[in-house]
Amino acid sequence: MGKRILVATRKGFFDVRRGRGGWRIARTAFLGDILSQAMYDRRDGTLYVAQSLGHFGVKLQRSNDGGRTWAEIAAPAFPKTAKKHGPSVDYLFSLETGGADEPGVLWCGTVSGGLFRSADRGDSWALNTGLWNVPARKEWNGGGFNVDKPGIDTILVDPRDSKRIVVGISTGGVWQTADGGKSWRNSSRGLYAEYMPPAKREDPNAQDVHRIARCAAAPDVLWLQHHNGVFRSTDGGETWAEVTTIKPAKFGFAVAAHPTDPATAWFVPGVKDECRIPVGGKLVVARTRDAARSFKLLTKGLPQRHAYDLVLRHGLDVNASGTVLAMGSSTGHLWVSESGGDDWTLVGANLPPIASVRFA
Repeated sequence: MGKRILVATRKGFFDVRRGRGGWRIARTAFLGDILSQAMYDRRDGTLYVAQSLGHFGVKLQRSNDGGRTWAEIAAPAFPKTAKKHGPSVDYLFSLETGGADEPGVLWCGTVSGGLFRSADRGDSWALNTGLWNVPARKEWNGGGFNVDKPGIDTILVDPRDSKRIVVGISTGGVWQTADGGKSWRNSSRGLYAEYMPPAKREDPNAQDVHRIARCAAAPDVLWLQHHNGVFRSTDGGETWAEVTTIKPAKFGFAVAAHPTDPATAWFVPGVKDECRIPVGGKLVVARTRDAARSFKLLTKGLPQRHAYDLVLRHGLDVNASGTVLAMGSSTGHLWVSESGGDDWTLVGANLPPIASVRFA
C-alpha cells in the first residue's frame, strides 16, 4: 500500500507510482482539463476522475482497467424544474465511496451545496433531498472556494455503519445523518467563527469547515481544519474542542488523520484570509502525536525560503499504514514522505496547480 498516488490538477490527471528508482509519473490523462478529484475504489479497483469544464459543465470519467482507458459516465445534476434559473452543480468538490457493505455506492459533494448519491458506480445519481431540504440551508453561504455558494468539501462514511455519515460544509458547519441521508442534524457545537459578529460567532450554520479527517481505527476521533482554527472531536463529531497548540498558525485547508493512531494528525498551516501563503515563506507540516498536546514542525525536504505554496483541502493524504504521505500545492509541487512526515522528497516541481492527491 502507498505506492500509487492519484493527482488531480488544473490541467489534467497524473498517475504517480513508486518503483525501484523512486517516484515517477507513470501515466497522464485529460491533459489541459480542470480536474477537482481523482479517486480509487478499493472495493472493486475502479478509478474515477471529476472534471470541471467551464462552459461544458462538470463531467465524471470512470476507468475499469487501472487508468489505461476511460469512459464518461453520468455526473451529478439537480432535477429539472419549471423554474428558469434553478440550482446548478458548479463543481464536484468531494468524491467518496460508500461502505464496504455497499458495492457500487458513491457519494459526491458539490459547490451549490448539493449532496448526491449513486447506487450503480456512477451510472446515475440522485440528489439527497434530506440534506437539501433542511430549513437551515437558507443560512449557508459561500466559503473560500466560492463566495456565493456553499460547498460540501468532506464526506465521511463511518466504517462501522454505512448509514452514519458526517459532512463538512464551507460555509454551513458539520452535519450528520444516522439513517443513510434521510434525516440530518447540525453538529457544530464547540466551533466558532471569529469572522462573524459576536452574536453569530457560535451560529452552527456560519462555520466555515475547510476539511475533516477521521481515524479509521478509532472512528469517533475526528480532526477539523476550520477557517479560523483547528478542532478535535472524540465523540464522533457531536462536540468539538479547539486545538490551541498548533503552530506557526491556526489557519489552513488540509488535514490528514493517522489511520490507526487516534493521537496523530498532520496539518499545513498558513497566513489566513487574503494572504494564504506559508508563514514567513517557509513551508511546514505540523504533526501531533499526542492528541494535540503538542506539535512538531516538519521541514526537512520542504522549501524554507520564498515558499508560496498553498495546500488546498484535498491536497494532503496518508496511506493505509500511516507512514507514507503525499502533499500537492497550488503552485504545482508534489512531495512525498515515506517517514510519517519526518522528511520529504520533491516528486514533481512543474505540475499544474494541484487540487487533490489520493493514495490508491
